[in-house]
Amino acid sequence: MTIEVNGVNVPFIPAGGVETLKKEGTSVKVPEFGLRFEEIFKGEIERIRFSNHALKRLEDRDVRLSEEDVKLLNDALFRAEQKNTRDVLILLRDIAFIVNVRSRTVITVIDENSMREHVFTNIDGAVIIQGAGPNSQGAPQSR
Repeated sequence: MTIEVNGVNVPFIPAGGVETLKKEGTSVKVPEFGLRFEEIFKGEIERIRFSNHALKRLEDRDVRLSEEDVKLLNDALFRAEQKNTRDVLILLRDIAFIVNVRSRTVITVIDENSMREHVFTNIDGAVIIQGAGPNSQGAPQSR
């Protein structure tokens, strides 16, 4: 939809935005703009981050995370947030992640070989993702 301003046709979107045009069922073709702001913002909020230290540990220990692994970590982090934890241990298969919940940042990563005889301190929660693997449907469980 356009209106004429000083002899120039300019795009016009009513005060209700594009959604108003769609709801009113006008014959105007409304372009799709891709992701809406809320979806983009939500995606940024939900994304887990890795500190430089954690990234180095992943590389040093040759730990590879699949897209499904990251999704499981995000789900586990969400559960930890619901329990108002500050720093949480997330166990995914044979890998331990220490995560600062407030900043949504993995602080360090510990693989099975490095986990032997380790004591985890300064955490106030743990989420164990049982049965998570390439062929399983593990669901995060908070403890």
